[in-house]
Amino acid sequence: MSSTFSADGSCTLRQRTSSREKSDDEGDDTVAIKTMTLPTNDPVDVENQNTLGSHKTVPKNGHQKENGSIPDANDTDDAFLQEETLSTPLLGTSAVNDVGDEVTHRLPGKTGTESVWSISLQVFFPFLIAGFGTVGAGIVLDIVQHWTVFIKVSEVFILVPALLGLKGNLEMTLASRLSTAANIGLLDTRKEQWLIIGGNIVLTQCQAIVVGFLASVAAVVMGWIPDGIFNLHHGFILCASSLVTASAASFILGTVMVSVILLSKKCHINPDNVATPIAASLGDLTTLALLSWISRYLYEAIEVHNQFWIAPTIIVVFVVFLAPLWAFISHKNRYTHDVLYSGWTPVISAMVISSVGGLVLDFAVSNYHGVAVFTPIINGVGGNLVAVQASRISTDLHSSGKPGDSLPDDAPKGCRSPCKTFFGGGPHSKTARVLLCMVVPGHLIFLYTISYLQAGHTTITVIFTLAYSLAAVLQVILLLIIADWMIHLMWRKYMDPDNAAIPYLTAIGDLLGTGFLALTFHILWLIGDRDSDVGD
Repeated sequence: MSSTFSADGSCTLRQRTSSREKSDDEGDDTVAIKTMTLPTNDPVDVENQNTLGSHKTVPKNGHQKENGSIPDANDTDDAFLQEETLSTPLLGTSAVNDVGDEVTHRLPGKTGTESVWSISLQVFFPFLIAGFGTVGAGIVLDIVQHWTVFIKVSEVFILVPALLGLKGNLEMTLASRLSTAANIGLLDTRKEQWLIIGGNIVLTQCQAIVVGFLASVAAVVMGWIPDGIFNLHHGFILCASSLVTASAASFILGTVMVSVILLSKKCHINPDNVATPIAASLGDLTTLALLSWISRYLYEAIEVHNQFWIAPTIIVVFVVFLAPLWAFISHKNRYTHDVLYSGWTPVISAMVISSVGGLVLDFAVSNYHGVAVFTPIINGVGGNLVAVQASRISTDLHSSGKPGDSLPDDAPKGCRSPCKTFFGGGPHSKTARVLLCMVVPGHLIFLYTISYLQAGHTTITVIFTLAYSLAAVLQVILLLIIADWMIHLMWRKYMDPDNAAIPYLTAIGDLLGTGFLALTFHILWLIGDRDSDVGD
């Protein structure tokens, strides 16, 4: 919306509507303008209200209104004014004051105002917490692999990467959406907070149930194909364990994310810098612990106590009753309605990409036992850092418009040089350099922790540290370059990066991390570093 003050003292409001047409050669935005003239004798303050935050246009020269005011909606053209209030215009607003100066209003949360020191402080400590969370997940997996359920029902291992991937598919995407909402003013009122937060929690529950069910089906099929033997009880255990784990982990992590983002907003900290790393720090550990405990409980209930009805009952409750209920509530919520229908492609596609990474991991672990303990760390670190960058870029784009609008001047219009991702003049190049500089120090801390705890099957030598650090740096470089290109491409294609980017990026990070780690171990094996006795 924009407002113009004419010489005769009238005020004209103009409302943009999102009507766009694309030609065959290039995309052109066709913007329709709705106007309304309000009679007044003096310059006035025009209050722009929309669902993405309220802000005012004030005359730039300091003139204040004296007697003039905007007619009340009940007095003049109330239908039009109500339409203005309930519509959803572009996020950036501009006004022309009474001397002809155009003032452009940017919403809060503009990422370019943060210094390198501020970004480093806000990102590094959550990044360390996230890293220690992945270390803890590796230790937990090393312990539970000897439990009876993991030995008798080996397909549970197939569920591990798929369910751990929900952290990137759902929780980190939720954190990105809520961070954007906080930065552009959507969470300023209590009513909107409940509507946005409640709708997003319900949406992630629906997505978690669907993805958990699909992951269990994939685990059953992949476990059945090699041996040709199908155990119905094992299938029920896998499906019920996956559903309960996905739903419970999603709710716990979603609640934590809401608390972190609201607290960050209250403390004037950019939630883009802290929300996604904290989601990652708790995601792996929480999900793996839940999966281990629930699968062991169901195995003992079915195989030991002959309580065969428990698993089928759980499956029916989640698939037949809860999933449709959460879908209906998300459909009725205006903040999650579109995501309910458009958010499945990236989530399911990310699960497929993670499955390819799982095949690489299966091959690597069978040949190099030391890969297992480092895989959650290298994948988690890469995913955490690129998620921060993705969330920040998405917030910056949302602060100036809606998906499909023209990109900012400093944004890439195509597949630009990778060097500009790190050495360009925009604020995101600065953030990319900061994130890249965190890779080696962070991994050195995590490697020392692994060595101190004597976990895994590999001695942390100088050669191993150099090779591992090189693999980690290459992974993050590629992820940041891909994120810079992918997010802006999604924006031009009318796709919301908050809903689609992070699932793809974290899945690609898992694939790259596992592949580079396996290649590192293979090279070390070839040059004679074949130690595998640590931890035995």
